[in-house]
Amino acid sequence: MKYDYLIVGSGLYGAVFAHEAKKAGKSVLVIDKRPNIAGNVYTQETEGINVHIYGAHIFHTNNKEVWDYVTQFAEFNRFTNSPVANYKGELYSLPFNMYTFNKMWGVVTPEEAAAKIEEQRKEITGEPKNLEEQAISLVGRDIYEKLIKGYTEKQWGRDCKELPSFIIKRLPVRLTFDNNYFNALYQGIPVGGYTQMVANMLEGIEVRLNTDYLANKAELDALADKVVYTGPIDAYFDFKLGTLEYRSVRFETELLDKPNFQGNAAVNYTDRETPWTRIIEHKWFEFGKDKNGNDLPKTVISREYSSEWKPGDEPYYPVNDEKNGALYAEYKKLADSEKNIIFGGRLGEYKYYDMDAVIASALDLCKKEL
Repeated sequence: MKYDYLIVGSGLYGAVFAHEAKKAGKSVLVIDKRPNIAGNVYTQETEGINVHIYGAHIFHTNNKEVWDYVTQFAEFNRFTNSPVANYKGELYSLPFNMYTFNKMWGVVTPEEAAAKIEEQRKEITGEPKNLEEQAISLVGRDIYEKLIKGYTEKQWGRDCKELPSFIIKRLPVRLTFDNNYFNALYQGIPVGGYTQMVANMLEGIEVRLNTDYLANKAELDALADKVVYTGPIDAYFDFKLGTLEYRSVRFETELLDKPNFQGNAAVNYTDRETPWTRIIEHKWFEFGKDKNGNDLPKTVISREYSSEWKPGDEPYYPVNDEKNGALYAEYKKLADSEKNIIFGGRLGEYKYYDMDAVIASALDLCKKEL
């Protein structure tokens, strides 16, 4: 049997394309080297809690086409992301809003908060030379020191003075009591977890797990007329121009015999001394209830540690600086000259994509291709 498409990777990009290709009457084979479908949005049930195995995934979009598309495959709850920052035991509301400023300075009115930020921003004169100066020029020293510096240094593994200013072009400052982080028109978490949502996309499609495309490329390529590849673009070319850099994330997940650990889905630890960047308490993505609406007696938490990527680790965030951008451009030239292969998704395009953007990108491909 020869397939029309071999799709490498069963994450959102691959699953959307597979679903649409099948709907268009094409024959499709999806392969994934992991033992599970759904890529980094994979969720696994533990004690009635859908655990986000590869870190918190909160769906948010202003794109109605994408929202209408995903809601075919899952019902979404009304989860709203309102993280809390813990700086040495002081708790602050994120994103920066009137609750944050009241806690930081005791100010009560928007005018007082704006004046305080304005006064502290003056410390930086001239063009900011690095991330530290950029942040202070946007929100002032107090917020920078307590809520940005330590977190950012842990995330990038570098001092803020060594990081380029463009990483934080803007920091959302809200002079209102609104701590809805994404402020998107549509947001929530699929009821029953992301794995079920992706399984619904892949319904009726042949999927082979534990299958390493690059290790068996010739025989797998022979199975299909065209390949949609969502793995790392540099790995496809055997790293012959060099390795693209990523940041990786390591999780320490534990089941606790208590109903509530931190009272919020996400708490960011913004001091430099705490080794993890944040703790996720997964049950709060679905309001602490099981699928029958009962309170869950236990909880699952994941401590998140940011790390430099090395071969063998899961790549998470492309390091979109000039050096890596130039290297990707060279790989893109190679990719464009390949016959019958399409590179897509976060790793295939070396691009930091939110989930809705991945889906939009896959749907664009479907319009061109199918």
